Amino acid sequence: MLTEGMDSRTMRFETSQHMKLGQQMKLAPRMIQSMEILQMSMMELQERIDQELESNIALEQIEPGADLDQIAADRKEEEREDRMGERELVVGDNTPSGAEDFERLSIMESSYREAFDNQYSSQKFRASSAGDRDRKMDAMANIAAREESLTEQLLHQWTFAEIEPQTRSIGELLIEYIDSEGMLKTDVETILEQNRNVPGIELTESLVEETIRELQKWLDPPGIAAHNMRASFLIQIEHIEQTADQENNWKDVRLLIENHYEDLLQNRLPKIEQESELSMHRIHEAMMLMHRLKLHPGRELVQDSVPPIIPDVIVEYDEVSSTYLAALRSGFLPTLRISSEYQKMAKDRTVEKQTREFVSTNVRNAQWLIESIDQRNNTLLRVVNVVLARQREYFDHGPQHLKPLPMIEVADQLGIHVGTVSRAVADKWMQTPRGLVLLRKFFSGGTETDSGDAMSWEAIKARLKEIVDGEDKFKPLSDEALSQELKKRGIEIARRTVVKYRQQLNIPPARHRRAYAE
Repeated sequence: MLTEGMDSRTMRFETSQHMKLGQQMKLAPRMIQSMEILQMSMMELQERIDQELESNIALEQIEPGADLDQIAADRKEEEREDRMGERELVVGDNTPSGAEDFERLSIMESSYREAFDNQYSSQKFRASSAGDRDRKMDAMANIAAREESLTEQLLHQWTFAEIEPQTRSIGELLIEYIDSEGMLKTDVETILEQNRNVPGIELTESLVEETIRELQKWLDPPGIAAHNMRASFLIQIEHIEQTADQENNWKDVRLLIENHYEDLLQNRLPKIEQESELSMHRIHEAMMLMHRLKLHPGRELVQDSVPPIIPDVIVEYDEVSSTYLAALRSGFLPTLRISSEYQKMAKDRTVEKQTREFVSTNVRNAQWLIESIDQRNNTLLRVVNVVLARQREYFDHGPQHLKPLPMIEVADQLGIHVGTVSRAVADKWMQTPRGLVLLRKFFSGGTETDSGDAMSWEAIKARLKEIVDGEDKFKPLSDEALSQELKKRGIEIARRTVVKYRQQLNIPPARHRRAYAE
């Protein structure tokens, strides 16, 4: 359909060619792998190496205690023999006879049987042929069984409840709504709306509320299936009052949580004292008892697993030279090498072409991996040595003496790209005389003090925490007062910056930090 005023005879379709000059950089697979290896933490690199050992038939792990010098000497001898063998094939006058062909085939079969039998199980074959146990199978056998989830544990508890069959069915449905903290935060209306057509269950508001009360009664630890934290506290207090502990006055705790919960959260203790007619001493005692209540009862059954921190670098002080020395924690990672058998096989023209190409690819990938790991370690150590030189005062006196250290300066000093520095320090930990420290912590901007000394933002945060820790708890400093205290120390920053740093340090505002005398 033509629009008004458009003549069909004037329409033209034209094609043309244009030349465009430009530059485009493409990353080779080897470079991409090197960048990935550089950015990996110690745990991630360990996992990557395990995967490569499993999938790459040409990659081998040198067992602990092996003579590395002897292995290197054997490798050189094998390479020399390979070169001599290739030379003899070129200059030899006689061609192999048929008997020699069969003998050569027999030797090749015995040497390369792993690849012919199963190209992905050579390591397992070598271990079994040597009569050794399969270490990976042993490790898998020693792995602890998977822990039951919170839902599975609660459903198991629910089977022991003495209740009606209908209540049991509704309870099984409601347990699915309990979150990892043990709270049932979904409102009754939403539960009814989402389960309107469940076969065999006729849900009503009263049935759901009654079942929730039964869940709170039977499930352990107390406080599970509450709608919020305040309700969970009240359930826990009721359980404590029924079981024991008459020595402590839990009635005061119940009174505070039932009638003055918001004031407690806002630390308005004088208001609570006035309205509840409790003395400040009794309020403090009740607050001490509250520490026995569980904030997240569900986590008592299933705790969050925190992965261990394994430092990539270890820093120690050398008293002789009065310097800090860095060393990579290389002992945690296995020592790798390329299989000499598969190196020979990759060059052996008598091997089938498809098999030889497969082996060559694995040998090449193994070489790239080993080189990438070596490059990662070298780059990381160079970066750390710059940190040790620039941040000497931190190691001597503490985090209040951190200096600004932009990554671009380190990159210029080492002659590498700033992105390489960023990847080298990503998720890396250092074990130092001052404890475990994230390597990235040493790289930040900063400002100059009134005396002209450079100070990083991390050092300013450390000074801020030092001031808060030393303040009068009965008269805590406001954000403006904190800004003035920093100014007295030669650090001039705005109040809003103090607020930002205080929040990053998880320091509450002054009204929440205030303590009240009894």
